[in-house]
Amino acid sequence: MADAALAVSVSGLTKSYGHVVAVDEVAMSVEAGEIFGLLGPNGAGKTTLVKILVGLIRANSGAASIFQDPAGTLAAKRAIGYLPEHFSFPDWMTAKEFLEFHGRLASVNADSLGQKAGALLERVGLSARADSRLGTFSKGMLQRIGIAQALVGDPKVAFLDEPTSALDPIGRRDVRDLMRDLRVSGVTVFLNSHLLSEIEMVCDRVSILNNGKVVAHGTLGELLSARRLSVRVNESDPARIRAALGEFDVAIGEAGRLVFKLSDEEDVPRVVRALVDAGADVHEVAVEASTLEELFVELVEPGDR
Repeated sequence: MADAALAVSVSGLTKSYGHVVAVDEVAMSVEAGEIFGLLGPNGAGKTTLVKILVGLIRANSGAASIFQDPAGTLAAKRAIGYLPEHFSFPDWMTAKEFLEFHGRLASVNADSLGQKAGALLERVGLSARADSRLGTFSKGMLQRIGIAQALVGDPKVAFLDEPTSALDPIGRRDVRDLMRDLRVSGVTVFLNSHLLSEIEMVCDRVSILNNGKVVAHGTLGELLSARRLSVRVNESDPARIRAALGEFDVAIGEAGRLVFKLSDEEDVPRVVRALVDAGADVHEVAVEASTLEELFVELVEPGDR
């Protein structure tokens, strides 16, 4: 039985299109009430995975569930809201009509539908355009109304695919604040984005897909902490340094600065000991965390895609 504390659970999920394997034995979990980020290069399988989770397509094998209900079932669909990356809304509807229409599709109580639509429009900064037709909206405004429709059914899990792609910096900040508010209110946010800085600012945990496989999964703290060691020494002989540090992955920079990739914390004293034994004077040691962009590039090299 699936863990009741998990908003999304995926195990052994595989989806292929002919000879092309889009999702390959994927396993991951999303805890209830967290903001979860899904990352990967174009063609990594992100959109296919999300479409399976929201019930738009079926996997060839494996299992996926939303709060214990199999993905694609009516019970699972009732628990989710979804903003796709590429959307098309009826341009003859007003913003309020559009939200009321989606509210009826989501079985929102008819007596409270108008009030809910108004509250959502205010929440995404569009209350002044409630009676404007969607055909007059800018791309950023359509992005905002799309987020509102994803929330109209009070979902337990909100799947947001590139929710800030068309927004200016103020709009992106507003969406980040909205996602944090959703987390506080107990809504799980499943975020698919290419903007790594956005992921780094709001997500509790992330998964990175490459070629349909999960290549990293965990909290940002687990994935980024203590991944690099910077050491400054007075040794001017690069050959001597390399000989002393042959077992370590090291780059030699200017002014005696060395940068190491860390596999674990025990590498720090081992590196310093090796330098001292080689006769180098160690002037500075700093353990640095990698950025999400650095980790992403390291795991998804262009040659591997």
